[in-house]
Amino acid sequence: MFLWCLRGVASVILANNPLSGALILASLCWFSLWQALLGTLGVLVSTLTAVIIGQDSAEVSGGHHGCNGMLVALLMGVYTSAGDYYWWLLLPVCLASATTVFVFSGLSPLLDHWDMPVSVFPFNSVIVLYLLCTGPGNPYFPHHAITPPGVPDANNTKLSTAAMVRSIPLGVGQIFACDALGPSLLILGAVLLYSPLLAIHAMLGSAIGALAGESQTVC
Repeated sequence: MFLWCLRGVASVILANNPLSGALILASLCWFSLWQALLGTLGVLVSTLTAVIIGQDSAEVSGGHHGCNGMLVALLMGVYTSAGDYYWWLLLPVCLASATTVFVFSGLSPLLDHWDMPVSVFPFNSVIVLYLLCTGPGNPYFPHHAITPPGVPDANNTKLSTAAMVRSIPLGVGQIFACDALGPSLLILGAVLLYSPLLAIHAMLGSAIGALAGESQTVC
């Protein structure tokens, strides 16, 4: 069970390696103990739920269910406006993490007909439903207001090479809702441990995303 959960942590970034999962979990503890607690609870609840309802053993041991539970737990911690160590948040985290397993189970037979993976669709579905069912004014589970960004104002910001280089590991860390450089580098190291090629792809994707975002604000 312990190895299954670690694989679930690493499967968020497609690294099916328990050692990579342990490093990622350590990076979350470095970044925020509260976020690490939420992520651990999410992956544990979703994995246990999958075992209890009899999901495919290969999927469970490979961390396919754990990664969705972890993602939904981390994002609920990011979106909440109640602050860290709001213990009531553990209740919806457990419910949402367990729900991702049922969504995964329901979608698998449907998407198999088109040879499409379920991937993180359960996480996306559940987190959107959670945000829709609560709201900034919810007395128990408030979250930050989510408004669409407006048209960026043209400015004379110059592209900083140092800031761009720094944004590459930070972009990788954002997969786990981590915006600190040190933990993000450790997450990148965990990916590198599993697959150097995957780490290169992660850095390329992050760099392209940063350049695309910068192009929207630099005139």
